[in-house]
Amino acid sequence: MHKNKPGTWPKTAREIGIMQGFPPPPEKRPSLDNWDLAPFNRWSFQNMRSLFPTVDVAAGNSVRELPNAPENLSDISFTSFDNRHLSISDWLAESYTDGFLVLKAGQIVAETYANDFTPSAAHLGQSVSKSLVGTLAGILHGEGLLDLAAPLSDIVPELSACGYAACTVDQALDMQSGVRFTEDYGLPGSDMTRVDVASGWRPLRKGEIKPTIRDVILTLPQEWPHGQKFSYRSIETDVIAWVLERVSGQDLATLLSSRIWQKIGAQHSGFFTVDDAGTALADGGYNATLRDYGRFALMVANGGRVGDEQVVPQAWIDGICGGADPSKHGDPYDLLSPSGAYRRFWWVHAPDKGVFMARGVFGQLTFIDMSADVVVVKVSSWPDYLIQSYSHDAVRACEAIIRAIR
Repeated sequence: MHKNKPGTWPKTAREIGIMQGFPPPPEKRPSLDNWDLAPFNRWSFQNMRSLFPTVDVAAGNSVRELPNAPENLSDISFTSFDNRHLSISDWLAESYTDGFLVLKAGQIVAETYANDFTPSAAHLGQSVSKSLVGTLAGILHGEGLLDLAAPLSDIVPELSACGYAACTVDQALDMQSGVRFTEDYGLPGSDMTRVDVASGWRPLRKGEIKPTIRDVILTLPQEWPHGQKFSYRSIETDVIAWVLERVSGQDLATLLSSRIWQKIGAQHSGFFTVDDAGTALADGGYNATLRDYGRFALMVANGGRVGDEQVVPQAWIDGICGGADPSKHGDPYDLLSPSGAYRRFWWVHAPDKGVFMARGVFGQLTFIDMSADVVVVKVSSWPDYLIQSYSHDAVRACEAIIRAIR
């Protein structure tokens, strides 16, 4: 969809020399200190199995075909964060895109691969993983296994010793617990960094004893009343994953495979990274191919249905936008979505139109517009965790595309 201008667009991992050569020179090899930072993440987000232990989320025997109905989206434009007239082609080129997919009515309108990414390669989803876990919770709730009003400690008694004891399932799914969790990426000693260490994503420092993900959960205190406000805490997804495993008697990878991945007709198995206890990193460790992320999003956009099968209860999908509470979604969360909210591990963008998103650091995005029957998936390797201008442009690009093709 675009032709790179020499010297203008971000370089690929191959052009930078990351993991090139036999063997690659030491300075071109990712380490636990830098694998997710520029420039190494241009390579590592597509090669997580070369860096970390993982567990498969098996695909089934039946693949959902995605017919092609290509349209030229290159010249569609929008106003960028810095007030430029930016085309989709140039936006994709400058925003560290690895893969880009647009589906309209279940058909592929546009599909782009860059930075040596391929249709059969799995890409790290970061916090897009959360939305998969939230959807899985909806399935178990529909099966009668998950009581949304239950205090978490009633399901996982171990949680009675930490701040999550009296928090309900529903409050945790909306990230409205009153638990203290510092979501500071890369900051030594922050709760998020402690999770990274526990999950094997960061090195253990001298004198430290390596915890598991669930060891970290049990250290977190309550600091304000549950249900009072929204505050983004990645660990809430890991708490819910613990709950789902306990009510079902199955591990997260098995659950996701049987309840979602096989049902959507995924072509390839996905996988989670795991900690030393074999616990999947539910909040950000999922990896899948571009089209399989698209197949998952299509199922959600279709009200939880795949063909004649209701995979996720329609009421659960309707409750994402229908149950959103923008009054608890203040600064800085309302900058991108002024009328938005966070519901069931999805970012609600325009609740009246059925527009919501799965978003992850470094530019992972699944954008769903139910009223337009359009899904947009973008996987990226941004040079920093959060870039406000890139987030703005991604949402505006999706909106421009939907206006053009609906």
